[in-house]
Amino acid sequence: MYKIAVIGAGTMGNGIAHVFAQHGFPVQLIDLQAIQLEKAMATILKNLERQLQKGTITADEKIKTMERIHPAEQIAAGIRDADIIVEAATENEALKLKIFRELDENSLPSAILATNTSSISITRLAGVTRNPGRVIGMHFMNPVPVMKLVEVINGFATTPSTTEKIIELCEQLGKTPCLVNDAPGFISNRILLPMINEAIYSLQEGVATVDSIDSIMKLGMAHPMGPLQLADFIGLDVCLSILKVLQEGFGNPKYSPATLLVNMVAAGNLGVKSGEGFYNYRDGSKTLVVSEKFKTR
Repeated sequence: MYKIAVIGAGTMGNGIAHVFAQHGFPVQLIDLQAIQLEKAMATILKNLERQLQKGTITADEKIKTMERIHPAEQIAAGIRDADIIVEAATENEALKLKIFRELDENSLPSAILATNTSSISITRLAGVTRNPGRVIGMHFMNPVPVMKLVEVINGFATTPSTTEKIIELCEQLGKTPCLVNDAPGFISNRILLPMINEAIYSLQEGVATVDSIDSIMKLGMAHPMGPLQLADFIGLDVCLSILKVLQEGFGNPKYSPATLLVNMVAAGNLGVKSGEGFYNYRDGSKTLVVSEKFKTR
């Protein structure tokens, strides 16, 4: 049984820790902020209680899952004996590079260093380690306990044995691994983010309203969630970050972020996490935001 360490206790990190622990793995959930760890543990418990109410887990499984997760505030101590380390920090390349240097210095030589990045080059992250062959992308989808896909990304130097172990591990978690090679945005976000960006351009240009754009994609294309609501769910700051990675990586103006997206992020309207994006979430439900700022004047 692998010992797992997850770096970052935000939305993705706590979901990843939840899934590993639910499938019997001991997990060190690491975050430098104690308050973030407290919030993460409360979120995991709430999600387990939801699973219990739906009948997908038993009360005993809920208790044992929580017992397998051990919060920690120090990376070096938390990863000391981990076999698999999953970095799930904020989507910021400089931060991730710093973390990977620390992981390389303090982890077991045999440990696999995985990253949950949604767009940043696996090869660049691996490049700051002494053994890039043990670095791989393990891109979970949100919400992690529900979504089946894990996008497994090989860096330029990732070894076949590292890839095989991660694919087997994904299957042990009840996930479906899909293998891709390192490229900006990989496959999921290389295809998804231009669609979201085009939806924002359409709104910005006054072609249609938020409700119409999302309804057309849900009713006409059988998408479970419209692109603007999905952007709110992902986080508009994360969407902007990924588009910048695509724009820089491919050097193609088609990936240029819509001005409306840039301005909304600058104003702090980030979607669900801030309470308002293309919809308002502040009262605990989703309502339309009526704003002339969504149109080019």
